[in-house]
Amino acid sequence: MKVKSTTSDTNVCCPKAVKKPFRFGFTLVEVLVVIAIIALLLSILVPSLEKARTAAMRIKCAHNLKQIKLAVDMYLDANEEMYPCAQDPLPGGYWLWMGRWRSFVEPYLSTNITEDNPSVLLCPQDITYKTQRESFSYAYSMTFYHSPEQIDTMNSVTDTFMTAQPSIPQGSFEVAKPSGKILVGEWFSNHAPEPNDQGWWCWQGSRNYLFADGHVNYLKVGQIRPARDQLPDANLTINGIKGIDSSP
Repeated sequence: MKVKSTTSDTNVCCPKAVKKPFRFGFTLVEVLVVIAIIALLLSILVPSLEKARTAAMRIKCAHNLKQIKLAVDMYLDANEEMYPCAQDPLPGGYWLWMGRWRSFVEPYLSTNITEDNPSVLLCPQDITYKTQRESFSYAYSMTFYHSPEQIDTMNSVTDTFMTAQPSIPQGSFEVAKPSGKILVGEWFSNHAPEPNDQGWWCWQGSRNYLFADGHVNYLKVGQIRPARDQLPDANLTINGIKGIDSSP
C-alpha cells in the first residue's frame, strides 16, 4: 500500500496572492495641482523675501553712514573741529562734495579706499557706482565747506559745480540744528530705484541720510525741504550750515 506524501506544498496550502493594479505615479491633474500650489506659494513668498533683502541692504547702507560719521568725528578731533574742506578747486569749481571728500576720511577708516575698494563709501544696492560718481554712493554737503553767506548767493544746480568760489572751512560748533542738517547722504535712490534718477537734483525716490548729530534716517525725497535751487539739494540748504534740510 502506498503512503501519500505529507510534504507541505506552500503553493497549495497558501491562498493565491491577489495582484494589485500597478500605478504609474501622479496623474496629470495631480501634477498640475501641485504646480499651481507651488506657484501660489512662490507668489506669496518671493515679494516678502525681496522686501526683507532690500530692508537688510538698507540697514547695511545705514551702517556704512554710521562708520563714515565716526571717521568724520575723528577728523574733526584732529582738525580743531573743522569739517573737511578743499583748497584746490578743479577747473570750474570746488567738487569736494563728489568723490574727492573720501581722501579726508580715508585715514580714519579701517581700509584703504580706492575705486576698486570703495568699502563703506559704497551702498550695497548701488548699481551705478562703477560707471558714475567715482565709485562711491554718498555725497558730502558743500554747506560744510562754504559759508552760509556764500550758499545764500547760489540759486541753481550749476552753482554747485560750475561757479568757483573760495571754500571756507566750517566748524562743528557752527551747525545750528545738527539733528536737521544733512551731512552726507546717498546720491541716488538705491533702495527704491527710479527711472531717470538725477540724485539730489530731482524729487524722486528715497534715500538714507546722515545728519550732523550722527543719526541716519531713510527719507522720501518729499520729506526734504526745498533748497535755494528749489530742489531737495543738501548742497544748497537755505542758510547753509545753519539751515535745516529735514525736521528730526
